[in-house]
Amino acid sequence: MDSTYYITTTIPYVNALPHLGHSYELVATDALARYRRLCGRDVWFLTGLDENSQNIEKKARELGKETKEYVDEMAAGFRNTWEKLDISFDDMLRTTEPRHWRASQELFQRAYDNGDIYLGEHNGYYCNSCEAKYDEEDLVDGTDCPVHHKKCEWLAEKNYFFALSKYQDRLIQLFRDRPDWVYPASRRNEVLAFIERGLNDFSVTRADKQWGVPCPIDESHVMYVWFDALINYLTGVGFPDHQQMYEKYWPCDVHVMGKDMWRFHCVYWPAMLMSAGLPLPRRAAVHGFLNLKGEKMSKTRGIYVDPVAAVDAYGSDAIRYFLLRDMPFDQDGDFTWEAFAARYNADLANDLGNLLNRTLRLVNAHFNGAAPPAGEPKESEQALAQFASERLEGLHALMGRYQLHLALDEAMSLIRETNRYLSERKPWDLAKRGDLGGAGTVLYHAMEALRWTGAMLSPFIPSAVEKMRSQLGVSAESFDGLVWGGLEAGKPIGEASPLFPRIDMKAEAEAKTSSQPKESKPKMKAQEKEIGVVSFDDFRKIDLRVARVVEAERAPKADKLLKLTTQVGSETRVIVAGIAEHYAPEELIGKRIVIVANLAPRTIFGIESQGMLLAGKDGEALVIAEFEREIADGAEVS
Repeated sequence: MDSTYYITTTIPYVNALPHLGHSYELVATDALARYRRLCGRDVWFLTGLDENSQNIEKKARELGKETKEYVDEMAAGFRNTWEKLDISFDDMLRTTEPRHWRASQELFQRAYDNGDIYLGEHNGYYCNSCEAKYDEEDLVDGTDCPVHHKKCEWLAEKNYFFALSKYQDRLIQLFRDRPDWVYPASRRNEVLAFIERGLNDFSVTRADKQWGVPCPIDESHVMYVWFDALINYLTGVGFPDHQQMYEKYWPCDVHVMGKDMWRFHCVYWPAMLMSAGLPLPRRAAVHGFLNLKGEKMSKTRGIYVDPVAAVDAYGSDAIRYFLLRDMPFDQDGDFTWEAFAARYNADLANDLGNLLNRTLRLVNAHFNGAAPPAGEPKESEQALAQFASERLEGLHALMGRYQLHLALDEAMSLIRETNRYLSERKPWDLAKRGDLGGAGTVLYHAMEALRWTGAMLSPFIPSAVEKMRSQLGVSAESFDGLVWGGLEAGKPIGEASPLFPRIDMKAEAEAKTSSQPKESKPKMKAQEKEIGVVSFDDFRKIDLRVARVVEAERAPKADKLLKLTTQVGSETRVIVAGIAEHYAPEELIGKRIVIVANLAPRTIFGIESQGMLLAGKDGEALVIAEFEREIADGAEVS
């Protein structure tokens, strides 16, 4: 395996600040870069900005600004967005930099010296937004750009052309020799079919333009934006003047791009490199689009989510987690705030946050705030360690195939298994019975699972993992150093605090959309319990649902009551139950219970109870009704 790893994103135009759809590419690439660093690779992660577009010059004029002033302002906005999202790039290249002009002119000159650039006439349909020419068969309804769905204009002017057609056979051979050069296979087949249809030479300059990289063979031309933009991948590793850096990192391990970029990266770019006599990148990884409620995000049409506002509201890790968990890399994904809240609450607040919180709470209570001794592991502890090892192997395999959403689920499955392990081993009961050795063994292994999960999650939610490690009292480490049992017993843990406080999207939406005072809920009068026969129709009115307990605590000022926060499908409900004499709060977390979901709310000791749980009573003993097998939260009980 090579010791270095060079990974890139595409470089967006700076005619508008990025929306959340643009951000997916940066977040996914960042996760891949962070993962490779944890694997011990010397990573160079390049991103950048395409500032040579004629559209940018036009936009600056519309705003009454100098073009350089405008691109400087936009570059600062992009940098702020990426930093908000914790993007760990090593270089953010701007195509207006002198180093990039130098690299672009050098490659242009090499292609010209090789006989691949000539003066010709540009005739064709041209999309000003894409700054790209389209063949007639590529247009929608014969006139519209397939990307922006705007009418293309017919353009005719004398330009310099690159002899792309000359490289058709070599490109076909490339795809036959290296069938995995483009990922996924469906995109590879799409690119190959495009090449086999026949390639046309493309324009590489524009005449009588002032903004852009000067053409080295004709001062009356500037380079076509797509020709110089692709060369940023060489500029970012020192081409042509810093040979040591160039030889260290080139060829690029993977170019990451959206599905609308493959023609430039998988057809034009390799041909340009062939012409210049330079090695080809090892792979092009093509991802789908993130849509908003089924529609492609577009600032022009007002269909978008502002990533900066989203991070300010919910934190970078929450936004990163949703993007990476809910969108398969090679497919389109869809964003809604409802789906975001459901994923956040279920995975981050409930599964991860509650496991960390209850584990550390028990360590504080019974082991003076220090990691307990490992003790003698039993079969269940050995099984947990084996499960963790298998999940890490799965993560490695999936990250190599760009299946980030499944790799992330490998880490979360360890969290779910550890929650199940705690519910089964019941360290609170062991401690209550005086078996501190047994309780310590269970808690040690729960902490160890959290430590392993932290390593697995760090490429995805890095800031949260740092907080998690601080609470566990552990340090960051590479995957090579991750050994089960590496947790240091007796080491103090940090101060426990919620990683991901629960969010109530419904309440927030109501607060934002209505300034009217909310109607108070009617108070229910107490009624005497009356046993009798009910009709089937009356019984059918009772809505029984599966509810998963995600938080449990003693109700203030009420010794016999527990306050349970439950997940009922995508809805969160608080239930107040008089079961404190029969159950410790810790042992209820993760249980799937039965509740009456359509019972009118009732305020008990200042807490609104939004339902009632079912339990059986035998004399003084009380046992709640729960399910012995896995069942979905919110499922109907019949």
